[in-house]
Amino acid sequence: MRRSLPVTVAAVLAIGGSIAAAAPAVAAPKAPRSGPPTVLAEHLAGPLTFDLAADGTITVGQSFLGEVTRIAGGTSTTLSQGPDSTGVSVLGSTVTWSERAGDEQSIEGSWLKSSGPAGDTSIDLLAWEQANNPDAGNMYGFESISQECADTLPPMVSPVPYPGGVDTHAYGTLSLRDATYVADAGMNAVLKVAGDEVSTVAVLPPQPIVITDTMRSIGEPGGEPIVLDECVVGLTYDAEPVPTDVELGSDGMLYVSTLPGAPGLGFPTGSVYRIDPTVEGGDPQLVATGFAGATGLAVAPNGTIYVAQMFGGTVTAIARDGSTSTFAELDSPAGVEWQNGKVIVSAGVFGDGRIVAYPVRGS
Repeated sequence: MRRSLPVTVAAVLAIGGSIAAAAPAVAAPKAPRSGPPTVLAEHLAGPLTFDLAADGTITVGQSFLGEVTRIAGGTSTTLSQGPDSTGVSVLGSTVTWSERAGDEQSIEGSWLKSSGPAGDTSIDLLAWEQANNPDAGNMYGFESISQECADTLPPMVSPVPYPGGVDTHAYGTLSLRDATYVADAGMNAVLKVAGDEVSTVAVLPPQPIVITDTMRSIGEPGGEPIVLDECVVGLTYDAEPVPTDVELGSDGMLYVSTLPGAPGLGFPTGSVYRIDPTVEGGDPQLVATGFAGATGLAVAPNGTIYVAQMFGGTVTAIARDGSTSTFAELDSPAGVEWQNGKVIVSAGVFGDGRIVAYPVRGS
């Protein structure tokens, strides 16, 4: 997953509307409640993304194992093995996923792959990123910082704003009949892949974050804690957005979750955006913000959006009026899908991973 600080200091990782004065009051939608969960799969290694077929078959990217796995009738089948397997989506008998080679400091390769009745495909996303770099026009980093404060920053934190660099990680995908949409956490963009043609749907904007005292602690690379000087408190840091998932709403809009990489990754700075896929160049509209690690989302037919907060330990529901409520609490949730009145979530992604289903009540 792309970090907004130039190197390895980060951890792993209102739908609005005006109402005329004479219009009658509209009751706020009821917050959905979760019923008792059912475990669908367990003992998974980093199930960051997954998808379900109509018959309940689960296809999951076990990122930490480097494997795409199909689970049906209690039996697991390995479909593919490759580095950092994520971005899993299913359309009929075709499975799409992504692979990324490299680490937080460098990118060696990135591919969007698929396998199905029509054969196997592989799109070289790194080559496309090197040729296009859609977020090159974005600037990230401190908006303003004194030289005295800049001199206190550790080497891995740039004291000056920097443009979007060459990186790609197709963290989330959405497979539709005519194209696959990609939430690329390295490019900071949503892509459309139709056949072997890749195009930019939208570039996500920098995420302005006002640094608090608790955000001064930015990680422990090599086991040594790094804490920024207190002079950074109150400064605005324009973080890379880091899109993590993309889903289609019943309104025809794309919905995208973001996990900004910045000082204090894990604090509530993630957002959800709405994008019109028919508008060239896109224009991301903020739906809601304040999520601690928004790594996945699902959109119910009634428009309710369910967001996994990996670092917040919750799945949050966003109602049509933009209000939010806690739908479920569970350890390190990552992927979220909707199927037949249930919210399906992958959880425990840093340990003994599992996929659980929550029936939805009261919405």
